[in-house]
Amino acid sequence: MEQTEKSKVYAENGLLEKIKLCLSKKPLLSPTERKKFDHDFAISTSFHGIHNIVQNRSKIRKVLWLVVVLGSVSLVTWQIYSRLLNYFTWPTTTSIEVQYVEKMEFPAVTFCNLNRFQTDAVAKFGVIFFLWHIVSEVLHLRKITANSTGSTEATDFVASHQNFSIAEFIRNKGFYLDNSTLLDCDFFGKPCSPKDFGHVFTEYGNCFTFNHGETIQAKRKVSVSGRGLSLLFSVNQETFTDNPGLGFVDAGIIFAIHSPKTVPQFDGLGLLSPVGMHTRVTIRQVKTVHQEYPWGECNPNIKLQNFSNYSTSGCLKECKAQHIKKQCGCVPFLLPGNGIECDLQKYFNCVSPVLDHIELKELCTVGTHNSSCPVSCEETEYPATISYSSFPSQKALKYLSKKLNQSRKYIRENLVKIEINYSDLNYKITQQQKAVSVPELLADLGGQLGLFCGASLITIIEIIEYLFTNFYWICIFFLLKIPEMTQWTPPPQNHLGNKNRIEEC
Repeated sequence: MEQTEKSKVYAENGLLEKIKLCLSKKPLLSPTERKKFDHDFAISTSFHGIHNIVQNRSKIRKVLWLVVVLGSVSLVTWQIYSRLLNYFTWPTTTSIEVQYVEKMEFPAVTFCNLNRFQTDAVAKFGVIFFLWHIVSEVLHLRKITANSTGSTEATDFVASHQNFSIAEFIRNKGFYLDNSTLLDCDFFGKPCSPKDFGHVFTEYGNCFTFNHGETIQAKRKVSVSGRGLSLLFSVNQETFTDNPGLGFVDAGIIFAIHSPKTVPQFDGLGLLSPVGMHTRVTIRQVKTVHQEYPWGECNPNIKLQNFSNYSTSGCLKECKAQHIKKQCGCVPFLLPGNGIECDLQKYFNCVSPVLDHIELKELCTVGTHNSSCPVSCEETEYPATISYSSFPSQKALKYLSKKLNQSRKYIRENLVKIEINYSDLNYKITQQQKAVSVPELLADLGGQLGLFCGASLITIIEIIEYLFTNFYWICIFFLLKIPEMTQWTPPPQNHLGNKNRIEEC
């Protein structure tokens, strides 16, 4: 190793000695020749104003032109500095464009019953309310906590039911979608059924998504505004129930409108439709395009393992799932990923401390480019305008009571009517753009150079060539006239190798 380093040092010294020897053999220019070179450069350069300084015989004019040239150079230097300073603040502009189309892709809509569990099932397992509340905390990045009323009962239940799967229980004993809960479904004049809905787990238990997945998306398009999806639900309050102690005191349907390529979000974003009401939802489509860092905060290189399209909500779920799998050796069924499903004991003993650690250390963050889950480079949102009316009317109440063979009280307390449609067949694109691109910066700098100095890229090359030539002569001057400063003597001839090759240099 030491021998290799020494050989490198010798090679570098040998090359330096050869360069010094080559320079020492070059003739030193006389002051007259150097003065002629400077004069020729001054009168031939494309940098405006310099030849006026050199060629004018009047000293006053020389001084005036010198002031003009120095002032122009100062101004162009300040202008270039300010332009570069502005560019490296990475400024952006936002453009808004409205696109009109003949057909609009319909969004995905996920529906959940506010009463999440079947009444007869939770009558046998009353602790299920508390257990589900604990399990669903993984969606909100909060530590799983056990209150005093349900802690002992939950611990005893977990200890006595080692093989109990809460995922299977909710799937089988939670809210379901069939002809008894979905009484009517119509999409753009065509009937639809529970088969057109895909199952998904959320904090509301069993939920069902219309226009689920990328394969169905192409079929779900509307060509007339004011028409879309029309649904009639029965929440069946006697069949499904929930725990008021956990804040579930309403009856109706909660739903989220989102892109078919993203997962639904209910935390603060869900829309409510109470029983005995007709909810009319008018939506618009808004696409937002963010710039990547440093102009914006998005990172186009981030890909998700379990989702085809990037979204901050999907990224957060994957981030939490990875940390939990690494620490606990299992994956909660509410989070994406392959692995062993976490049992209830794991939620208490491992998942809870891991969630607390993730929040404390900020391991899963959202927002800036250097966070775990930066904003997506392109996202689609559906701002909604909601209006309500009492449902059904007195005459419709008689009609529905006879048609469904149910009492009027049942219809008032259980039926929910929901309509979702577009307000217009257009969508808005809000695009974040670079305020100054590289070609615009170069054009601006070139304009400043041309305006104040008449300079161009060729002028800059001329100046670089002039400075390099002067530097070359300075090196020769130091080698020939001040050898004592370098403390260097030419090596003997027998150590130089091929003499002819050195002389040719």
